[in-house]
Amino acid sequence: MIKKTTKKQIREGIKKDLVDQLERKGVYGRHYLDLINDYMSLWDIKNNLIEDIEKRGVSVHWCNGGGQEGYKKNDSIAELNKTSAQMLKILNELGLKASDFEVVDPDDGEM
Repeated sequence: MIKKTTKKQIREGIKKDLVDQLERKGVYGRHYLDLINDYMSLWDIKNNLIEDIEKRGVSVHWCNGGGQEGYKKNDSIAELNKTSAQMLKILNELGLKASDFEVVDPDDGEM
């Protein structure tokens, strides 16, 4: 039986791995932990943006109430790119690598 990993467990694992990497490098200080917390906040945002894109698609319907309507690009795509770039900058600044964790949705019915 394969153990399911929730998003919360993945988040905790990534944070722990980043802190462990800092410690192995001999880097300590609240400033560095604060940057890791910033990274994790961006990780949460990134996942929310991905969920929005999966839910609404790459194009979203708009209507201005004046009879005009159409489709426009989903702004979450551009925000996802910016968020990912900022995450990479934080890792680069800390001299760390992202952890490889597989996301398993607990609602997908697989075991």
